[in-house]
Amino acid sequence: MPEDRPTLPPVRLHPDAELARDALATPLLTRAIRLARWAGPDTRVGAGGELVDEQLPAAAEELGLGSDGDGPAYASEAWRAAVDTGLVEVQEPGDDAAEHGTVTAGENLALITSGGPQDILAIWLEALEAVYADAIAPLLDDLAEVIGEDGEIDYEALDWDPDAEAEFLDGVLGNLYLLTVAEGGAGEGPVPLPALAASMIVPDDMGEPTDDVLEQVSVAMMRLDDQFRLFEPIGLVEYRPVDEALMAEEGEESVAPVDDEDVSRYGMVRLTPLGLYGIRARMLEAGIDAPTVGDLADKGADVLLDGLAQFPEPAARAETEQWLARRGPVDAARDLLAAARGTDAGAPLRRLHCQQALALVGPQAEPAVRAVLDDAELGGLARVWLAERGATDVPAPPESMIFWLAIDTIAAQLDAEGELEELQGLVEDLVGQHSGFFEASWRVDHPATAEVLEAMGRLHRDKAAAKEARKAAFKARSRSGG
Repeated sequence: MPEDRPTLPPVRLHPDAELARDALATPLLTRAIRLARWAGPDTRVGAGGELVDEQLPAAAEELGLGSDGDGPAYASEAWRAAVDTGLVEVQEPGDDAAEHGTVTAGENLALITSGGPQDILAIWLEALEAVYADAIAPLLDDLAEVIGEDGEIDYEALDWDPDAEAEFLDGVLGNLYLLTVAEGGAGEGPVPLPALAASMIVPDDMGEPTDDVLEQVSVAMMRLDDQFRLFEPIGLVEYRPVDEALMAEEGEESVAPVDDEDVSRYGMVRLTPLGLYGIRARMLEAGIDAPTVGDLADKGADVLLDGLAQFPEPAARAETEQWLARRGPVDAARDLLAAARGTDAGAPLRRLHCQQALALVGPQAEPAVRAVLDDAELGGLARVWLAERGATDVPAPPESMIFWLAIDTIAAQLDAEGELEELQGLVEDLVGQHSGFFEASWRVDHPATAEVLEAMGRLHRDKAAAKEARKAAFKARSRSGG
């Protein structure tokens, strides 16, 4: 198995134009743009660039939120987003200036209508970073306790570690990203909030979580509940918050779920397509390898076959289709077959991916496939391809090629780490189809013969056949001197 695979499976991103439309439709950015267009010479800001209190009701009315209730708070949040994303420029009041600062249109405001998708997404990412900073900020429930004599916040008194907060949230978002892309990037369903919190807290080797660990999970859940409520308006996630009635029921007790039927009451979260884009962008910024489907389309066949080793099946097919779309059938088949050769540890898996790629190539590739019928390493898969297309005049394979292909196929499946039952079925089918399989197979001149036979001894559910496999593996090792 190749040892330099990326640690993350590739993500299937939506087109930039579609993502840009999604970004412009997010509630927070939509409101920020409206306030940036609403602002004018009479708009006044405070020392931190925030709208002064007297202007918040009017800003809320502009957004259709009403000047009462939460409207001004939402308007204040949207204004901060407009400032953070460069939709407005603020001139803060100076020592010798007027009481309030002034506002002008920011450079990025024009890009909302004149810029391309990448410009829009860059603005959205700036908004996301601002929301992220808010998400890891300390909770200031009682300011009196943390404001020093100089009027400044005493962050040490908050017991707040920004690096630890960021590390935990990044871990949660990374796990959510991985859960989403692992099945092909479609995001089959929302993830329960308790599962995300537990993924960061409960040790992998812990059986039944202790009360202390459950309490930590509960605390983390409530922190994540606050954070995902912030992330939803910027379009990072679709979020069903923790049921407030449930919190009232539980009081001070742990809110860790005890009933699967009630799990949705504890919060459910799903990354949006825009969220996948955003988390991947943050990962790339942090130096993490986060590939996308299509990264290999312009690479050689050798890079494609090696790269597919860590692709989930749907992503592998999509990647292969993009690669094939740039090449003619004969040239593509010829390049794939050439790249599939080899006796290194990764060669069996390359040949498996070659076979899967050839299945997507049309009948025009037949000349290239027929050209390798006599090749010891490729002749077997070439015959399979031809037979599946009903080709005539396909020579019968020699017995040595049959058993070599069997060993190579199992070696590839072992490397692919597929489902146990499927692998057991493959092993038992091969043994059942060929009488004297183990007596013949230990003589196969394949680098993985002994390893494959040992694995067959572990996998075959018939004790007698498993014993034969282990004996054959011993003979193969003795034959090769290993």
